[in-house]
Amino acid sequence: MGNYDEDTAFLGQKGPFFALLFFLLNAIYISTGFHGLYIVFVGASPSHRCQVADGNLSEEWTRASIPKEMVNGKLQPSQCWRYSLETVRNLSAQGYSPQDVNLTDLKRERCADGWSYSTDVYHSTIVSEWNLVCDSEWRVPFATSTLYMGYLLGSLVSGQLSDRFGRKKVLFTSLAAEALVILAQSFSHSWLLFCVLYFFVGTFQISLYLTAFVLGSEILSKSLRVLFTTLGAFLHYCIGYMVLPWIAFAIRDWRTLLRVLSGVTVVYVPLWWLIPESPRWLLAQGRVLESEAIVREAAKKNKVTAPEVIFSASEVKEDSSQNSQYSVLDVLRTSEIRKTTFMCLLLWMAINIGYFGLSLNTTNLSGDPFLNCFLSAVTEVPAYIVSTFLLKSCPRRPVLSAFLIIGGGFLLLVQLIPESLHTLALALEMAGKFGFTMSFTVVYIYTAELYPTVLRNLGIGMCSSAARIGSITAPYVIFLGTFNKYLPYILMGSLTIASSIANMFLPETFEKVLPETLEEMQKCKSFIRRDKHSLEEGKGSITMKEHTAGNKYMNE
Repeated sequence: MGNYDEDTAFLGQKGPFFALLFFLLNAIYISTGFHGLYIVFVGASPSHRCQVADGNLSEEWTRASIPKEMVNGKLQPSQCWRYSLETVRNLSAQGYSPQDVNLTDLKRERCADGWSYSTDVYHSTIVSEWNLVCDSEWRVPFATSTLYMGYLLGSLVSGQLSDRFGRKKVLFTSLAAEALVILAQSFSHSWLLFCVLYFFVGTFQISLYLTAFVLGSEILSKSLRVLFTTLGAFLHYCIGYMVLPWIAFAIRDWRTLLRVLSGVTVVYVPLWWLIPESPRWLLAQGRVLESEAIVREAAKKNKVTAPEVIFSASEVKEDSSQNSQYSVLDVLRTSEIRKTTFMCLLLWMAINIGYFGLSLNTTNLSGDPFLNCFLSAVTEVPAYIVSTFLLKSCPRRPVLSAFLIIGGGFLLLVQLIPESLHTLALALEMAGKFGFTMSFTVVYIYTAELYPTVLRNLGIGMCSSAARIGSITAPYVIFLGTFNKYLPYILMGSLTIASSIANMFLPETFEKVLPETLEEMQKCKSFIRRDKHSLEEGKGSITMKEHTAGNKYMNE
């Protein structure tokens, strides 16, 4: 196939066609922001205690029926135990008051009559509806992890589907399917059905994200393409992330919340007629006339004149035989490549555990859960901006290690903050989130630059799988906070600091020519600095094609 960018250079770098597509594709990412983390509110655990359903007991004995337990240094009513109701009933009938007996000597029993939930913050969640507390508390992190299990499946199949059926069809099918599954999820009659549907929400959501990313990378001009693949998608995801807590604040019932989030997708229906198919994909399929029709329409909107013949009818699919001869085994073939792969897997896993762990933990923090979630989202905006600018002028290895130390170090400091200074603890956690978000931005570019061209997609694909394992694990790391408040911070902080140390054993890639073959990758010292001539010709640390290949896996 010929050079698409050269053939369509007459369109220019700006114009109404590109500006409209840039806006519309970014608008789609807003939906991924408030669809990606609604489990934070849907799966929140309201304050609860054992139900004491006995009309014969006085209010004083009803309150005294719940034992007090020490939780994180504070004496609080037990959430999973009550004093034997039969014993309490007998003492009350004999005329004793709670002050007349030593309550700690009384027999305890589980919450046989269910639980009483506070409705001060949440009117209804899956926790309060299906009693996902105490012995069933593990079901909440499992439900959360099913979304990321769906991410794993979606990231594996979405590329193949979009290559076969087209970017546009897969994009809008994923968008519609995600909305319908979320709507069906709002009618779930059991926790198991909720989990099954949540798995498919994750599958369609990551498919939507990646397909929109690829479509934007292929159809936008070079200047807008760079902006779209660095800041555009992430910042608009953050907008959706910031909108989510305000929608949840207004709607405290989980079923109604899901129906509203599903219904919002209707505003994207007109985009079917506004967003075209990728002309690059059409060319790769040999559909030259259809591709030309889209480009001519773009020329009309940009008010430029298209040449009489844009593409040759003889253009065919790119020959991918060079890459097809390599397999996953090649990523582990030699000791040097194995070391690089192992370090990258550790980095992606640690960053995802920290990022998603902190994102899911906002409702467990002191203070208003809706405000905490909003602050967590706001923290990402400057992180994406700062890291993007640093990538243009700073070495990858020390920058990534610095961000990891910032993220992990602040988390380790949280346990040293007194309970009375919860605002300071919140600030440290937000600072940690800032570090993880910046690390997220850097690591995928760094990984794409480490692997040679013949293995770049395979290498990033394996790292994407490690990222999915990290995100699946994150809910269980947060769940450990039910045993000790600071345990999740210690684990995430320690793993992140360890990964920052491991990162220092990787070669530097900034201002060095990318390796093309396995042999060049193994000879790390053979990377040479770019000279002035290569800079002028646009030979950077990563070409646009390679940049796009790396970006396909961003935020997986």
